[in-house]
Amino acid sequence: MSIPWVCQQCTRRLSRPLYAGAHEIKRLTTSSSATAPTISPALLYRARAFASEYTRLTASLSTTYSTPTAKRLGELTPITTALSQYDKANDSLAELHSLLTDPSSDPELRSLATDDLEGATADLTNATSALTATLVPKHPFADLPCLLEIRPGVGGGEAALFAGDLLRMYTTFCMRTNLRYSILKYEAADGMTDASTASDGPLSEAILEIETPGSYAILRTEAGVHRVQRVPATESKGRVHTSVASVFVLPSVPANPNDADDAAAVAGGLDIEDPESDYYVNPTDVRTDLMRASGAGGQHVNKTESAIRLTHIPTNTVVAVQTERSQHKNRARAWQILRSRLAALKREAREEEALALRRGLSGGGKSMGRSDKVRTYNWSQGRVTDHRSGITVHDLDGVMEGGDTLDRIMESVRLWMRDQEIENLMAEEEAKQKESEKEEKEKGKK
Repeated sequence: MSIPWVCQQCTRRLSRPLYAGAHEIKRLTTSSSATAPTISPALLYRARAFASEYTRLTASLSTTYSTPTAKRLGELTPITTALSQYDKANDSLAELHSLLTDPSSDPELRSLATDDLEGATADLTNATSALTATLVPKHPFADLPCLLEIRPGVGGGEAALFAGDLLRMYTTFCMRTNLRYSILKYEAADGMTDASTASDGPLSEAILEIETPGSYAILRTEAGVHRVQRVPATESKGRVHTSVASVFVLPSVPANPNDADDAAAVAGGLDIEDPESDYYVNPTDVRTDLMRASGAGGQHVNKTESAIRLTHIPTNTVVAVQTERSQHKNRARAWQILRSRLAALKREAREEEALALRRGLSGGGKSMGRSDKVRTYNWSQGRVTDHRSGITVHDLDGVMEGGDTLDRIMESVRLWMRDQEIENLMAEEEAKQKESEKEEKEKGKK
């Protein structure tokens, strides 16, 4: 007499007297199949290609050690591990379905398999999410510190006041989350440039440097146009006004990466002398103007030419700094800001080019640029809505205080960004497959 195959999970509970009728098994099987997670064939193809590369590099590394090979192997390890877990979970679910649909299976084993069906589906869901997450390429600036620039937009004095509110929101957020920061540039609407004397007054421009490595990945969700809807203090008739402020998040490039204490920056290859680097700026393309500092601030104002203005002629990018009394310090800060802005512009240009290519090949893909409205703060309703992830919270005070509610919003945007990147990857892989199939057909005709 032949012994039927029994899965491990079933054998541990064979002693339990369970039974489910055929109609119940059919219902559970159909329901589970309908909710079983799926992954795009294009992404799965991409994962298996990486796994094949991992196997090939492992064999190569066993005979000859190579630093680039070892580094690439480390990058592929999470993908290979996640693919292995996905295949294991997928095989387990397939075995349970096979057992349930096989009319010759023992009824008691079918009952046990029915019990395991929900857990196996959950395991496959988790494995699918983990595999998908590993396939999203890491942002090239993710490990870097960042610069966060805040400027008022449309709305006059109310926009300047809202810009000041955003500055306080981000500084309190940094303090709560232990992100080291300093104010590189501060200009109040009344000309004041000393950040230590900042109050609740209107803001003309502010630049925060968040020095903690990895802060770019945390705060990149904040880039864009922030809209406020509230009754200004000067409004006598109680009418709601709409104003905006712009937030720019740039990678922070050390003045001299070779001397930087930031290990992440050094590891990221921030070579400002390499013409192929995003952080390289040709000095001949930059015009330097020396100016006398303006505004309140003591006897040194309008006495010495300590203020620096740099103009990158090819892009017409202008940076002016007069925060410090020392011309040397202002110059160093101005160059740091200029390199960061130009690096972000180069990255954005590549992303737009890739997006246009994907749209041309597959008709898909979308993104939100820095000029898009990303978030609305409604004072009368106590509401904050992020227009990318779609999340709405009714804890305006908590958000403006940089509290946990702001964390929730930022995390929802990170997930939205990941989903967008996955969609772009899928479009790219599908386009590659179509091109490959087209080439094969043309070869077959010849």
